[in-house]
Amino acid sequence: MYFKQFYLDCLAHASYLIGSQGEAVVVDPQRDVDQYLSEARANGLKIKYVIETHLHADFVSGHRELAALTGAEIVFGEKAGATFPHRAVSEGDEITIGKVILRVMETPGHTPESISVLVIDTEVSPQPQKVLTGDTLFIGDVGRPDLAAAKGYTPQTMAGMMYDSLHHKLLHLSDEVEVYPAHGAGSMCGRNISKQTSSTIGEQKLFNYALKPMSKDEFIRLMTSELPSAPAYFSEDAEINREGAAPLTALPKPAALAPLEVTELISHGYVVLDVRSAADFGAAHVPGSINIGLGGQFAIWAASLISLHNPIVIVADLEAKVDEALTRLARVGIESVQGYLGGGMDAWREAGLEVATVTQITVDQLNDLMASQTDLQVLDVRRPPEYASGHVPGAIAEPLSNLKERISVLEIEPSKLTAVICAGGYRSSAATSILQQHGFVELLNVTGGTSAWIDAGYPVET
Repeated sequence: MYFKQFYLDCLAHASYLIGSQGEAVVVDPQRDVDQYLSEARANGLKIKYVIETHLHADFVSGHRELAALTGAEIVFGEKAGATFPHRAVSEGDEITIGKVILRVMETPGHTPESISVLVIDTEVSPQPQKVLTGDTLFIGDVGRPDLAAAKGYTPQTMAGMMYDSLHHKLLHLSDEVEVYPAHGAGSMCGRNISKQTSSTIGEQKLFNYALKPMSKDEFIRLMTSELPSAPAYFSEDAEINREGAAPLTALPKPAALAPLEVTELISHGYVVLDVRSAADFGAAHVPGSINIGLGGQFAIWAASLISLHNPIVIVADLEAKVDEALTRLARVGIESVQGYLGGGMDAWREAGLEVATVTQITVDQLNDLMASQTDLQVLDVRRPPEYASGHVPGAIAEPLSNLKERISVLEIEPSKLTAVICAGGYRSSAATSILQQHGFVELLNVTGGTSAWIDAGYPVET
């Protein structure tokens, strides 16, 4: 059996290519599918099936494009209700490629249609050696149960389904069975996902907090308490996947725009998305632009902070970076890029247009300011568990994902000096750009973030 995991850091997403005797299946593909085609060709494999473990909400899948290019059949759990030709499978159904059997387990809980796929290499054993768990069982966590409200399911109902899927099915597998989920650390489909991208059933029984012995009622309470808000784009991406996305090649290429053309578009409500680093953004940027750097989890934050349908103008330092941004935006369903600033910020300056800045400071400078500036405000934009585990003394907490909606109720003054901090300086730069849009003038982005603060030995509150 040939088996390969493809891991996409930007989306914390794992997909798989499984092959045997010249035949192959791809499981949970990302939207741009060239890597699967190349890998299959290199190993003499023909892709016969594309399996989706569920209707993904956090990214747009390439299942339809991959099927169109290879003639493969698309496979979904029967409750998915996909609107294009596909094979609907249910408990116990099997797909065979060469000497490998892929057996379906219905494992609802994250979504009603979720399935897990048992992988059986018959040349090794008639028993499963691996299980692809989609978003049902992660490494160190399980899928969040609150994404099916639009389908008439409460989080409590879905959490009950999750308990049954785990305790009556997945945990009955042998401890040696290898676990391969669809996501890793950083995905918003779970709360405490490990940085590891695979494990075993036995290891998860020992170390996964959600699999500790507890009653079904206790599990439901645990899974439905203190859930972070689901990004608005999740429901839209799930529907795109139900219908199947257009091929990436069908998307129009955005035009290079002169600075004055960009100012005109800004006046009509276009979003200026600056994809450069925090340092470059801080040195000079288009006033009112939002900074989401290509160096981090770009696509997740772009879709969380910008409407999928808002027209966008990109600012980058190289045209190749514009192309990279387009692909990564399309992976989460953003297809509304209308153009990019030709010549970048150099062209903007040469046109004599206003430039905005954000001062970058180190944690040493932050420590000095905290001692000398009594009215300094420190805003921590990490997620609640990160903040709770240790933060700069006196820092006000507000996750980046909620910042735009909650600025008006935060206990921070737009007129005061405000230092913004996250884990390393990426999310905090995005936050400073949002705060600038809302009238904050004296902003500082803390480079190195809380990690550098702790490493420097400065005091920490928990």
